[in-house]
Amino acid sequence: MTTTETYDRDRLTNTIGDSWRLLMAVGVVLTIVGLLAILTPFFTGITLSFLFGVFLIVGAIAHFVHAFSGRGWAGVGFQLLLALVFAGGGIAFLLDPLVGLTALTVLLIIFFFVEGGVEVALGFGLRPERGWGWITLSGIASILVAIFVWLSFPSSAAWAVGLLFGIGLFTSGLSTIATAMGGRAAVNDAVETRAETG
Repeated sequence: MTTTETYDRDRLTNTIGDSWRLLMAVGVVLTIVGLLAILTPFFTGITLSFLFGVFLIVGAIAHFVHAFSGRGWAGVGFQLLLALVFAGGGIAFLLDPLVGLTALTVLLIIFFFVEGGVEVALGFGLRPERGWGWITLSGIASILVAIFVWLSFPSSAAWAVGLLFGIGLFTSGLSTIATAMGGRAAVNDAVETRAETG
């Protein structure tokens, strides 16, 4: 093995060694926060509704400021209209987070329907390539989730957004932890190889 190859391997090992601990910490935090969100879906949903309202207000301010940098009355009018729409939505979410939570649940249902349909179409389009079945199955699962949330609407507004958000964080945390453990294993293997060859 050349000196350059050894240097590149050592540098890669050091990089992975520095990053796997950070990945592990992020994964643990995501997993814990996701679990808490799963256990308290209503509180999580209300919190997300409130944050979405804040984002809409920030967007309204951005559109209002941008309106006066536009050229011509058409551009100014369009930006001001968007600012009013964003501000109205943001105020509605902030004044009554339950209304916002209901709106988010409807958006969630639409999202899962569309995502599921796209994945099913993509899966059948990729057939007979490897993995097409998993993509199709994922799309079907998304459509089933959308149907389940829709059939139990509006009572599903109390748990759907928070629960699904928590599940997303929890699974992301677990996958991040798995990635970190793989990095740690790679570092250990590299150290053992270095010791044997050294």
